This record gives sequence, C-alpha cells and structure tokens, in this order.
Amino acid sequence: MPGRRPLSRSAAGVIVAVLAALVLAADQFVKHLTIENLPLHEVVPVLGEFLQLYYIRNSGAAFSLGSEVTWIFTIALTVVAGIIIWKSFGLRSRLWAVVLGLLLGGVLGNLTDRLLREPGFAVGHVVDMISMPWMMPAIFNVADIFIVCGMIAVALLVVLGLRFDGTRERDDVAPGAEVDPDESADRNTDTTADAEVPAAEKAQTPIDAEPEQAN
Repeated sequence: MPGRRPLSRSAAGVIVAVLAALVLAADQFVKHLTIENLPLHEVVPVLGEFLQLYYIRNSGAAFSLGSEVTWIFTIALTVVAGIIIWKSFGLRSRLWAVVLGLLLGGVLGNLTDRLLREPGFAVGHVVDMISMPWMMPAIFNVADIFIVCGMIAVALLVVLGLRFDGTRERDDVAPGAEVDPDESADRNTDTTADAEVPAAEKAQTPIDAEPEQAN
C-alpha cells in the first residue's frame, strides 16, 4: 500500500502463522461439533433450501471425485502447504501475508483430516457439513471456504501486480508514466548543454569576415 513501509520478514511470518492456526482451529472445531451433534447423511435445514447442514465423510475431492485414490489428495495438500510455507519466508507484504495465512489454514484443515481421521493415516476422509443446494450440489466445510476464497484472492493480487515484497509492477513504457525528477533534471541539463554549444561556436565566427581575394 502506498505510504506504508513493508513488513519485516519475521512480522509477515507471524501473521501467516497466526491466521493459519486460527483457521485450522475453527475448521477442526466445527468438524468436531458436526461429528458430535449431526446425524450422518441426513439433511438438517437451517434456512430452508438456501442453507442446510448435511454431515458426510468425503474420501475424494469435490463432488467425491477420486474417492479411490485418497492418498493423491494427501500428497497434493502436503505439497501446497509446503509451497505456501516456503513463500512465506520471503514475504514483506501485509496483503500477501493475510491471504497466504488464510489459505494455509484451509489447506491444513483438510490435510489434518487426511492424516488423522478414519480409515487411516494419509487416507482419512474429510468431514463435510455445509450444503447450499440452490448454488451447487457439492457439500463443503470451513476449510474449503478459505481455500476457494484464498485462491481467488491470490489471483486478484497477481492481476493487480502486487509482489511479495510489497511493491507493485509498473509499466515503464505506458503513456503518462511517472518520471523520476532527478532523471528528468539530468535530461534537461544535457539538452541545455547541447543547445548552448552550437550557439557559442556561432558567436566565435566573424559575421563580417571578407572572403579571401584571389591572387
């Protein structure tokens, strides 16, 4: 943001870690309440068909795709979490720190299910409970919300040209681009100097000089 100093790397790392922990805790808490209080595979209306609770255990991805290869999703989530953590070490942007922190929390939420829930390590089923049938048939959870919103936010930051160090990309050849005052002054000085040289040489040339007479 203009007028703000970039964060130190340690401060950015703290933001990512704290937000990720909060999202992970919220996701696992909601899943705990779901397991303890909701019947499996039964619709519980909250706001009619606009919002419903529907407790399922998902072995695959969205729409239960890939349910026979759960371990692949475990590897994918691990790789994504590792990339986010790696990128967090070079962050100096507040917005990137917030976005990556929330995204990391969502990824860790579902990764925790894959690693620790039944039927076993790395093939655990993800607990889903939120249903909005008017919008889509998929059942999702709190972690999924942060993953989807985080990916959209990442795309927006990339389009806006915000770098991890807090600076923005600028098109140097675009019309109306800002010019460095010092560079502009140097250019003016060079132009003035070039213009004065021919004038000085002209002043040294006799105007009324008579042509040489032939012998």
